[in-house]
Amino acid sequence: MLISSLRGRLFAGLTVFIVGTGVAAGYLAFRWAFEEAIELQDAILLQVGSLASKSHLTDLPAEGSIDGEARVVIDELTPRPGDPAPAGSLPRLPQDLPDGLQTIKRGAEQWRILVRTRKDGSRVAVGQPTANRDEVAQDSALRTIVPLGLLVPGLMLLIGIVIDRSLRPLSRLAERLDAKQSAHLEKLPTDGIPKELLPFVASINRLLDRIGTMFDKQRRFVADAAHELRSPITALSVQAENLERAGLSEDGRVRLDSLKAGIRRIAHLLEQLLALARYDADADAEMPDSEFDRIVKEVVADLLPVAQERSIDLGFARIENVSVRGDPVALAMLVRNLIDNALRHTPAGGRVDVSLFRQGEAVILQVVDTGPGILSAEIDRIFEPFFRGSRSRGDGTGLGLSIVRRIAERCHGSIRLENVGPPDGPGLSACVNFPAVSETTSQA
Repeated sequence: MLISSLRGRLFAGLTVFIVGTGVAAGYLAFRWAFEEAIELQDAILLQVGSLASKSHLTDLPAEGSIDGEARVVIDELTPRPGDPAPAGSLPRLPQDLPDGLQTIKRGAEQWRILVRTRKDGSRVAVGQPTANRDEVAQDSALRTIVPLGLLVPGLMLLIGIVIDRSLRPLSRLAERLDAKQSAHLEKLPTDGIPKELLPFVASINRLLDRIGTMFDKQRRFVADAAHELRSPITALSVQAENLERAGLSEDGRVRLDSLKAGIRRIAHLLEQLLALARYDADADAEMPDSEFDRIVKEVVADLLPVAQERSIDLGFARIENVSVRGDPVALAMLVRNLIDNALRHTPAGGRVDVSLFRQGEAVILQVVDTGPGILSAEIDRIFEPFFRGSRSRGDGTGLGLSIVRRIAERCHGSIRLENVGPPDGPGLSACVNFPAVSETTSQA
């Protein structure tokens, strides 16, 4: 299976290379150490054979071995009277063995034998079973490759740490991109970025420039179009007012009321478009500290006549003195759009509760209505411009919640919509979360 992760590919590739190299190096080191150990044991046989060839060793143990563990045995090929018999039950060696090192079969075992001839013509053999020699050589070779066996896992761990730290700038770059809001397209910083990533970051910055230019053109077009349409819409509204004074039939007045409702809706749409373009264009402007509770009270007071006309109970469930960082006009529009949206979707006899309070380091604005709520399948799309949902009521434009989210994001806040279930439901809860302004900052 192909590994999609670059980190995984690097680690897997280097792991295969290191393990393969380690196995090959371990095998070669084992063979080298094994052969060295065999040569060392041959050298020991040569030393013992040289010693035995210079004199008859008559004081050997009864078993004929000078090293019980390694089983080094000395045999006289031309025994003299009084020489000991071969060690244990070992058969006597043939007397026609040539001088030098050789491997022969002795009994049920293979033996490494060194034969020497003395000056007096007598011959002596020094031997050792190859099984003992191989065991000693293997132990020596294994001790040689143990450090290599410990080095490979440690090296793999070290490579994993190096790969993780080397690719960490990519993770930080992804976090910066994810943290960017749609209205903020400033360039990515290049400080601390590895040279290999600089072309990639430069490409992203050029892409952000192009996207920002496209957004600016779109905002200017929407703002210019809405501004140009205000004059004819105002003229239509004046003409509709003039027609109302004329003597119209009952059917004509009904048609005139429909015309005036359409003109009001278009005028409201234009105002919303202008507001959306204005707050998108001023996204980077400095924001002052505002008394949010005073703004909320003023908006609720302005909308009380509308609530009374629709027989809706509008009031505060909880309100505290809090301040947030944001433009007062923008904050007022945010609150107005939320409450107006709640009033539009709440049936007669319903209730709209407004709450404003501080919770930890956040300021919470909550508007809860007793309307039908939003379908679960549509709640993720409700902030899209001009999307009104299947349960929309009234003459809304579908821009109110989009503007609310833009203003909340500009103030470094967020908005969340939730359907209210039993026993308090049905209804909808709109909760806007703002960073609180510290008391020392607000007093300054």
